[in-house]
Amino acid sequence: MDILNKKIVKKPERKIKILQFGEGNFLRAFVDWIIQDLNDKGAISSGIAVIQPMPSGRINELKAQDGLYTLRLEGIDGGENVKSSRVIDVLNDFIDPYTDYKKYLAYGESKDLEVIISNTTEAGITVDSTDTDLKHCPKSFPGKLLALLKRRYDKFKGDMNRGLAIIPCELIDDNGDELYRCLTELARINKMDEKFIKWMQTANHFTSTLVDRIVPGYPQNEIEEIRKETGYIDNNVVKGEIFHLWVLKKEPRVQELFPADKTGLNVIYADDIHPYKQRKVKILNGSHTAMVPVAYLRGIDTVGEAVNDEVIGKYVRDFIFDEVNHTINLPQEQLNSFAGSVIERYKNPYIRHELMSIALNSTTKFKTRILPTLLDYVKIKGELPRHVLFSFAALVLFYRGKRGKEEIKLSDDPAYLAKWKEMWSGFGGDFKKLAKEALGWTEAWGLDLNTVHPDITSTVAKYLELQCTKGMEEAVNRFVNGADNSAFKWAKK
Repeated sequence: MDILNKKIVKKPERKIKILQFGEGNFLRAFVDWIIQDLNDKGAISSGIAVIQPMPSGRINELKAQDGLYTLRLEGIDGGENVKSSRVIDVLNDFIDPYTDYKKYLAYGESKDLEVIISNTTEAGITVDSTDTDLKHCPKSFPGKLLALLKRRYDKFKGDMNRGLAIIPCELIDDNGDELYRCLTELARINKMDEKFIKWMQTANHFTSTLVDRIVPGYPQNEIEEIRKETGYIDNNVVKGEIFHLWVLKKEPRVQELFPADKTGLNVIYADDIHPYKQRKVKILNGSHTAMVPVAYLRGIDTVGEAVNDEVIGKYVRDFIFDEVNHTINLPQEQLNSFAGSVIERYKNPYIRHELMSIALNSTTKFKTRILPTLLDYVKIKGELPRHVLFSFAALVLFYRGKRGKEEIKLSDDPAYLAKWKEMWSGFGGDFKKLAKEALGWTEAWGLDLNTVHPDITSTVAKYLELQCTKGMEEAVNRFVNGADNSAFKWAKK
């Protein structure tokens, strides 16, 4: 069996109009797939030059296959299990700027170049004040991009029509604005001409983005099946889920050069991407974090098992539809559709997502993913979100570190773990005291949650007592079936 190359799969020739910083699984399973679709449907005609952002990477492996690789998409689509494979052929050139800086900078002089796309991890968009020798390859991504833009400015003598559409995909808030800020700061550290800085800021067009697709990466357990299906060896196969979403902030020049929303994929140019970020964090990430302590303490180990369980599945759905969705400023139809897709994604039989992997740093995750829902719900409704507080009580119980007789391998900031241990050491059977101390932990939550609503302390205390005395299985059964309502009827039985 031969290795995939352009002798096996015909590869069209395209001008390189896109420079891509990063060659990892996510870019290849998401952005490059979208660019493939744009090319196939005639919306653009663009090849990609891939820049390896770190000294080590996989551009040599991609180059060995002429830039061709197989994308395997697996998941639930329209209620049916779906698997599909397709060859992506849009990668045309591969540059390691650490070994061929000259070739890298030459792309700054390209008349064809229009778009910069990046995914250099969350830590990639930062200012490295030591990046002051642009005659050699800078260490940071902003340093490399600054050097390229300076070369372009010099080549075209400050022509305002030679600016680029710059589209970062790093998972930080307002990534386009942050990259703009880092480039400006680094240019000034390098004492660059203010005329160049103005050109960089105004001729180039930065947009912020939100990306969403689960990409497990190389499908080791399915590789033989894929080889039999395709008839070739592919060392660069990448696996992703069916679901995809890309939200970009509206910027006319970016939309003109990169019309990614024109081929029917789930790509949106929006006036404000923040509500979409809220939607993802509150619904997807929030429900993940909410389900972990409840499902895990009930004896469940994976996301798929949790949502397919009748009781836990209802708990998660009600958490989203009855509470989270009321706190996001988007049309309910959109929210319900997205929430439905999230549940479908959780049921994906091809991805095994361990609850304990989500449990990492759960203290901070509660603050960033669920606390905004609690505060917004109380502000909007004037009442407490019961599912949020049941989950909070389960979080407190989770940090006791026991699931039955089994020790839970807690993984969090050591200072947080010490505080949880201190709270449980002083418990003494007083649930209200424990609830008050956990809610009042201002170092973790940023405020004393006991002040959010008059009934919050007693509510969390009752949920804690229920979970501790009855066990999580009976507790969540009673909760989902409404037995905790009407002054906690369970306590009277």
